[in-house]
Amino acid sequence: MASVQQKARWQQRVEELCAATGRALAGEPRLHYRAGRLLRGDKPVPVHAPHLRLDPEQHDFAAYRGMIDSVALRLRHSDADLHKSLAPADPIARLVFELLEQFRVEAMAPATMPGMVANLRRRYEQWLRDFHGAGMTETDVGVLLFTVVQIFRARLTGEPALEETEGVIEATRAAIAPRLGEGVAGLRRSRHDQRAFAGHALALARMISGMIGQAGAGVEVGQDEDDEDNAALAAFALLLDFEIEDEARIQGRDRGATGGRSREEVDGGYSVFTRQYDRELAAATLVRPELLAEYRRQLDANVAAQGINRRRLIRQLTALLAVPRRDGWSFGEEAGHIDGRRLSQLVSAPTERRLFRLERETPVGDAVIGILIDCSGSMKEHIEAVAALVDILVRALEQAGAKTEVLGFTTGGWNGGRAWMDWLGRGRPKNPGRVNELNHIVFKPAERSWRRARRDIAALLKQDLFREGIDGEAVEWACGRLLARAERRRTLIVISDGCPMDRATALANGEHYLDGHLREVVARYEARQEMEIVGLGVGFDMSGYYARSLATDLTRGLDNQLFFDIVQLMGGRHQR
Repeated sequence: MASVQQKARWQQRVEELCAATGRALAGEPRLHYRAGRLLRGDKPVPVHAPHLRLDPEQHDFAAYRGMIDSVALRLRHSDADLHKSLAPADPIARLVFELLEQFRVEAMAPATMPGMVANLRRRYEQWLRDFHGAGMTETDVGVLLFTVVQIFRARLTGEPALEETEGVIEATRAAIAPRLGEGVAGLRRSRHDQRAFAGHALALARMISGMIGQAGAGVEVGQDEDDEDNAALAAFALLLDFEIEDEARIQGRDRGATGGRSREEVDGGYSVFTRQYDRELAAATLVRPELLAEYRRQLDANVAAQGINRRRLIRQLTALLAVPRRDGWSFGEEAGHIDGRRLSQLVSAPTERRLFRLERETPVGDAVIGILIDCSGSMKEHIEAVAALVDILVRALEQAGAKTEVLGFTTGGWNGGRAWMDWLGRGRPKNPGRVNELNHIVFKPAERSWRRARRDIAALLKQDLFREGIDGEAVEWACGRLLARAERRRTLIVISDGCPMDRATALANGEHYLDGHLREVVARYEARQEMEIVGLGVGFDMSGYYARSLATDLTRGLDNQLFFDIVQLMGGRHQR
């Protein structure tokens, strides 16, 4: 079994090769990967077509080659500003319009580069197989979308439809081909003129959107057929999130504190569609004992390799967190309060000076430190460094006399999971609030020592825990746990690499919805002054959410200066 580190190295190598290929093909020297995302300079490169969205857990190098070839052709042959100005607002029409533009640039792959042509077709055909294999062609809407996709690409590239699905699309293709006629004929003729091509693409996109509306008409809400069509449409709709994730999490754009919906829609504040599937989990229950032991060995080796001066760190934390506590009296002092029991010594030994007593104070740790870790998909790249940082910090904090908790947050499913399907089944009511399942994970509770919880902390290395991130509710959960404790000083350290992001909730409520809720939660708890919240950004500036924050670069490894900066941050020094 390949280790987590080996998988991370493999993914990094894939991204380096893809970025180099993209730079060469697109003639764009600023193209590179960062945190698993393709960037041009410091701006994300949006992926507009569903067959180009990849998951490193599921797709191989061949899939990434097809993706980067297609993206490079888009950068080289498509005017993004012109395309954006012509794109329709209707979501289904937008999806078709985006697909057509992507197919247009793929059709421009030069015949002198047969490897590129093969890469493009292989990625496209695998996506068709995945879509069909998931049962999405078993509904009217699903098979309609599946058919028009194949008609359009076949017309543009001159390549045949996928042979193994010919029987699936044959009847639908025969029924709709006459209606598409003139528009489809114009696609290939105008493929070298983006503006002219867009005219045909817009007409076809609106026609397909109308067909889908007709396919869904006549079935009463709540019937099985309608639910299935909704599910098929939802599978496509989740792919309409063209720029939300990349731009929001990379750039951390400023959001309004009202959240993501329009001002007319936020009057009810943040809400949750259903909590039925939310879970609070012990980390040890999510990993087989043998695998957990292997993760712990990996983490120990990683911690040992960092070379951190732990004794110095403990001294710094003790000075920061310890508070003096009365611990009796110290007698025989030369200054302080007069000790009445020794007054007789003034007569027997007039030169004796040790006639006083002093109240003795002992520094005692009276603090609890919670560490809340963002377990969203983009954090997988950094999790080995984060796990080592957390392990070193927790051990040092405990030796400095503080209690510690290590918590994590993610979702129970991608793209809304069962909560999303329930929302679809109820007819998609407006402004549903959060529509995903929460997984709140306890890696180490405050009542357990580091020694007893050290194996559980290593569960951070299990990569399939990482899905999407709903930060606001996670901060509320972590703060609630700390406030229930008796320690006088409570601090929550939030470790994250970007903005909150759950595609399903963003689609149902607006792209800033979760973002606004996180701001509101942090502001509310900071105003109470019962605890401190600080943000530790992994390659990300968290100052837009937390008044006290520190941006870190973990790609260079851990060093003593980083831990000194964290101590300074906990002590009240603002860092941006």
